[in-house]
Amino acid sequence: MANIAIPEFPSNLGLIEPAPGLEPGVKKLPVWLQKYSFYKLLSLEKIYSLFPPSYSMNIDKESGVRNADAISDYAKQQAGILKKVIQEKTFAVAIGGDCSILIGNSLALKQLGNYGLFFLDGHTDFAWPLLSQTAGAAGMDLAIVTGHGHKKLSNILNLGPYINEKNVWCVGNRNFDEVYVRAITNSKINYFDLNKLREEGIINCCNSFLKMVAENNLDGFWIHLDVDVLNDEIMPAVDSREEGGLIYKELNEILEILVSSKKAIGMEITILDPDLDPSGIYTKNFVNEIGQLIKEKKNND
Repeated sequence: MANIAIPEFPSNLGLIEPAPGLEPGVKKLPVWLQKYSFYKLLSLEKIYSLFPPSYSMNIDKESGVRNADAISDYAKQQAGILKKVIQEKTFAVAIGGDCSILIGNSLALKQLGNYGLFFLDGHTDFAWPLLSQTAGAAGMDLAIVTGHGHKKLSNILNLGPYINEKNVWCVGNRNFDEVYVRAITNSKINYFDLNKLREEGIINCCNSFLKMVAENNLDGFWIHLDVDVLNDEIMPAVDSREEGGLIYKELNEILEILVSSKKAIGMEITILDPDLDPSGIYTKNFVNEIGQLIKEKKNND
């Protein structure tokens, strides 16, 4: 899987307005990453672009999730594109958008087989409307893809859950609110918050995941990378900031192990908002760190 393709899924439908009347800027991320040579660095095989529906703050009455119908429709279109990329044995680097793109990407995985998920995020995103308090799917995506919440999103095409809880590693959360965390600790998801990750070690965490993938005979795995998993000082261009976080050395160590695996079929990059990085300084550092790593690991396959 030496070739790399980028499916562009720049949806911002899972987020609330950062200010009244102001649309979240994450939909600009593909163009922004091109500007800072991320695409050029990867030596891409192909680019696929899927424009999202118009942004809205409307909350769906049935599901309690903002833009539920639009996200569902978009997810079906995403799945068609991502399936094609994976079937062509090309490593996918899906560019968001917000974390709700995990829904369509996971739907594609379910249509293709049985896959694992390594979920790198500064939040668990294992919530439902009453717990999230924002009605935004970007804060509920992990719960949705593992079968929780209204069937409009969690059971598209009657395929839910798209990923089994036991096949998920949720890594890097640093929102330690007791009620918020309780939901995921009561699940079957393998949970490594930031403190536990550092206590048990990155190598141990990643190797335990790869061991699970092998023992469960999974068809492969997907990597979710919400850039807010990074330390706030090196990546503040996100919608929901928290103090602390991974430094690049730690994130690179994780990705080096995962991306080198023959079972890694792709990843997604979400939440980096160009409007919150007008000088491009944080984006430039991200591209230099992550782009080079992906290129080296996949081109050596």
